[in-house]
Amino acid sequence: MLWVKAFHIVFVASWFAGLFYLPRIYVNLAMVPPGSVAERERLLLMARKLLRFTTLLAVPAVGLGLWLWFGWFWGAKGWLHAKLVLVLATIGYHWMCARMFTRMQDGQTLRSHVWYRWFNELPVLLLTVVVILVVVKPF
Repeated sequence: MLWVKAFHIVFVASWFAGLFYLPRIYVNLAMVPPGSVAERERLLLMARKLLRFTTLLAVPAVGLGLWLWFGWFWGAKGWLHAKLVLVLATIGYHWMCARMFTRMQDGQTLRSHVWYRWFNELPVLLLTVVVILVVVKPF
């Protein structure tokens, strides 16, 4: 189980690295002046590659997390259930990032760069609370 836990942590850290940076690209996309086609296309390419890579990292992170969950489920305390809710929120955040990318690729930047800056802070909060739940196990 320690190997599973170790690889789970590696994949979660990598997944979150992508979730930390992808909305930063969205900030830059929202700031691209009209007519800067090359800059916009370069940022879209970066976002596409990062989204694909981040999604590939999320799959083993979630899969290994499920493996760990099934090992602890019957003796689980409330902290694990709270963590699962936050994992679902993280998956939802990832899905939102993918939807935003699709819209931006279609030429729809629906939000301001300030909105994307605030949106970029959500995974930091999610990861902080998850780590506290896992390490401290407050309930």
